[in-house]
Amino acid sequence: MKTSIILVFSAVLLVESCGEPKTSEEALYGPTWELEYISGSRIAFEGLFPKKKPQITFDKESGKVMGTDSCNGYSADYELAENTIVFGDPGPTTMMFCGGSERQFLDMMKKIDGYSVEGGKLNLLVGDVPMMRFKKVNP
Repeated sequence: MKTSIILVFSAVLLVESCGEPKTSEEALYGPTWELEYISGSRIAFEGLFPKKKPQITFDKESGKVMGTDSCNGYSADYELAENTIVFGDPGPTTMMFCGGSERQFLDMMKKIDGYSVEGGKLNLLVGDVPMMRFKKVNP
């Protein structure tokens, strides 16, 4: 009986440990992340992005991020080292004007110097302060 319980417990631990990424870096890849918080705005978050929220997807092979700033598509280079991250300037984007909040998102990305992934949320940081928080929108 004890042996069966130990085997079942070990199997559950093995399955659970295989399902979650081992590091914050590994957790970046795969999902598309959707913005759910941005710091520094004098306008409520829902007012900044009433129809569509900014999104970001990390491509490990190309070293690029791509997504939408809520209005226009963008892509940019990024560099990771442990829990630090630096984004390059966004490459060519479409140039629709959707109210100005899209610039706030891209301007904030230039300031980011760190990241963490906790509880299924991606935090982009300046120092130790979370400036943007994202949730997964697809596994």
